[in-house]
Amino acid sequence: MQEGRTAAMSRTVIEDAGVEAVAALARRLQENIGRVIVGKDAVVELVLVALLAEGHILLEDVPGLGKTVLAKSLARSLGCSFKRIQFTPDLIPSDVTGINFYNQRTGEFEFRPGPILAQIILADEINRATPRTQSALLEAMEERQLTVEGVTLRLPAPFLVVATQNPIELEGTFPLPEAQLDRFLLRLKLGYPNEREERAILDRFEEASPLDSLQEVATAEELLAATRALHGVRVEPVVRDYVVRVVQATRSHAGLELGGSPRASLGVFRSARALAAVRGRSYVVPDDVKEMALAVLPHRLIVSPAARLRGRDTGTIVAEVLESVSVPVLE
Repeated sequence: MQEGRTAAMSRTVIEDAGVEAVAALARRLQENIGRVIVGKDAVVELVLVALLAEGHILLEDVPGLGKTVLAKSLARSLGCSFKRIQFTPDLIPSDVTGINFYNQRTGEFEFRPGPILAQIILADEINRATPRTQSALLEAMEERQLTVEGVTLRLPAPFLVVATQNPIELEGTFPLPEAQLDRFLLRLKLGYPNEREERAILDRFEEASPLDSLQEVATAEELLAATRALHGVRVEPVVRDYVVRVVQATRSHAGLELGGSPRASLGVFRSARALAAVRGRSYVVPDDVKEMALAVLPHRLIVSPAARLRGRDTGTIVAEVLESVSVPVLE
């Protein structure tokens, strides 16, 4: 009996040490990215949550707010390989995945990898590409692999897709289908800086971009170890039930035509666990679930025509769902 208690205590110590390491890694990355990105600590924190939870990010905001710079800052801070794909209407799937070509010198077919075979991918203005090209990302984002002409390749780890789109420009764009949106763990917005932040941007970028001198402060191996450490974050049964009840409530809400899928439940669960670790806790509380539900669920839901006519959107409805579902009390 005593041996069992000792083993359990040892596991707890290991888990707590793992969570402390995750929180320390997150602080280093946040501080380093903060040398370039001004006043967006909450957004940077959520980007790290998605990275640790092995999810992907859709940045939806107007041009000029730093979406591209954020993705580049993250890649440089981790020393990860980075590729930018500029999505345009004439982009074809092989431009993303790569092609097999005949090498006349060797007399054999060779694979020329596309930009998707990198660790951090910036899919810039993803909604400008045709649905056929957008679908080239589906397998990579979900299964971490790529199939080209019957040959399957494993993608490097970590693997993160940061996609951007302009929500106010409709001409020449192709709305992302539900299957594509469901692959993104989080949909985030940077938003305009306030007066003080914008003045800081002018001062910081006056002579040269701080991105040019940004140093690596962590490694991909550290990030992968931190991702594994998330398994030590406790999620009590009542909190797991809370996640399920929140997502189930979206499926029966009168204002929604399509509710959250089981992938949405997994997304809320994993991101809440990552958020707890980033904040230095070895356990998830209901507030973690509520905070992450607001970033994980809205882009996966479809508002009913009647609700849309009344000016309601998915973000408002998710907030209503969170108000209606009883919150568990943890001892």
